[in-house]
Amino acid sequence: MAKGIAIFDARISTPHQRMAEEALREAASRHGYELDIQRDAADPATRINTALEDASLTRIIVAGAELAQLPVRSDARLIECNISEIIRHPEAALGIALEEKNLPGKEAVKLEEPAASPARTSSVRIVAVTSCPTGIAHTFMAAAALQKAAAELGYQIHVETQGSVGAKNPLTEEEIRNCSVAIIAADRAVDPARFANVRLLTTSTKDAIHHGKDVIARALALSEVTAAVSKQNVAAEKKPRTGAYKHLMNGVSHMLPLVTAGGLLIAIAFAIGGVHAGDHTGTLGWALMQIGGATAFKLYIAVLSAFIASSIADRPGLAPGLIGGMLSTTIGAGFLGGIIAGFLAGYVTKLINEKLPLPESLQGLKPVLILPVLSTLIVGLSMIFVIGTPVKLVFDALTAWLAGMQQGSALLLGALLAGMMAFDMGGPVNKAAYAFSVGMLASNVHGPMAATMAGGMTPPLAIALASVLFKKRFTKDERSQGKVTAILGLSFVTEGAIPFAASDPLRILPCLIAGSALTGAISMGTGCELMVPHGGAFVLLIPNAVTKLSLYALAIVSGTVFSALLLGIVKRKPQDA
Repeated sequence: MAKGIAIFDARISTPHQRMAEEALREAASRHGYELDIQRDAADPATRINTALEDASLTRIIVAGAELAQLPVRSDARLIECNISEIIRHPEAALGIALEEKNLPGKEAVKLEEPAASPARTSSVRIVAVTSCPTGIAHTFMAAAALQKAAAELGYQIHVETQGSVGAKNPLTEEEIRNCSVAIIAADRAVDPARFANVRLLTTSTKDAIHHGKDVIARALALSEVTAAVSKQNVAAEKKPRTGAYKHLMNGVSHMLPLVTAGGLLIAIAFAIGGVHAGDHTGTLGWALMQIGGATAFKLYIAVLSAFIASSIADRPGLAPGLIGGMLSTTIGAGFLGGIIAGFLAGYVTKLINEKLPLPESLQGLKPVLILPVLSTLIVGLSMIFVIGTPVKLVFDALTAWLAGMQQGSALLLGALLAGMMAFDMGGPVNKAAYAFSVGMLASNVHGPMAATMAGGMTPPLAIALASVLFKKRFTKDERSQGKVTAILGLSFVTEGAIPFAASDPLRILPCLIAGSALTGAISMGTGCELMVPHGGAFVLLIPNAVTKLSLYALAIVSGTVFSALLLGIVKRKPQDA
């Protein structure tokens, strides 16, 4: 096996050194070289002289140092390369020199080419973790995008998805230890402690979905110093996240399983015992109502509040958040009071933790006694005497307005909520509409949830229908993907339309928003109500899960067809259709 050494001058920026190193190692692996790489050479002359003593080296590649200015012996094995050319054409640096400079007195010698070896798998090993606030769609779309990008680049990758059902394909300690680089593509907190002393890039799921190759390139270009998460600074990396939206979504993601379980059990209770199932003590329908309505729906506001608080203040925020949320339920302030209680608990706990001076002997009592008691006292008294009553009045007024909504305002609200679902398909606007509708379920206002879910189903269903009706407007791959998109639409996964919308957002997004708005307007305008917050078309098979089922189906079909027709008019015809 041919042997070589690459020496990088210390004056070359670290990211460029890293990129060149990865390029050379991959090329060496493909062509059968045994290559040693020495980075950050403060004294290139000494290192070159040492390399010249080793007769087995058939290549001595130097980047960033002028050979003519170095006090070394001339040798035909010396190859001077520009760092950017190494990154672009590493085979040229290993095979035929980009630029050979033989010092005076030495004739050029033809370099011996190594025997070609079969193509090998890239030595670049990437590990990644993806996670979104709800742990449903963006988590797995980001994973798929990174896997596709790595495959096209010829790199090995293992992606762990931290979804709503926990971690899948978990990374092992050995894989993390032996990886070239790690990527965290997440929209919520993912502990970086596992990646101590590994080059680590942190980004969003959206970035990974739309720019997979660029994310990988940025990760490989990171320097060890700026990217490593050492065990000493892990505590600093775990600072509380900032941003009200992120804190709210942390609460919503933990609340969602309770609402889903409770809502489905209520729907099953209605299917068994009718709308008065909860009135007949001792029956199965009554038991299901006790589990779903009397327990799960009473707990969800407390859980929402608790995890908003813990997102702000970490674990010490859980107790005051839970108690503040339960107080909101007890005094009738609803989910609006729960949101306020969560933020209040989080910031009060954080403030006490940072500002309260304590002697060293009492520091151990802070997380288990002092913080929970003080923060719970402040939050509890605030909810009872200051916040609860005015918020209850606002919430009662909102509930009464929604319950007694006239047709005109119902059409407008339905169109607004459903249009928001299609606006950014899983983004902040989408989540805001969904969180509002879920919150109204506990107050027995079910119309907004029906409009929201219908509006969220329409975009992927419209894409799928358009790919069948207007085949010439879609590529072969898009038509194939349209079948999968239909399943996602039926499952209430609005994000299935993202790849299509991202290809031409100015034309496609307005079409999708218009169809969703029409669906929502019909749904609320005709008085359709939905008892459960998720499940798509599959929960419609449960008796009494949705009222006015035929009109609800008509709303979804109408919006889907409307969007599909608009897409057939405005979508550009691809060249390779």
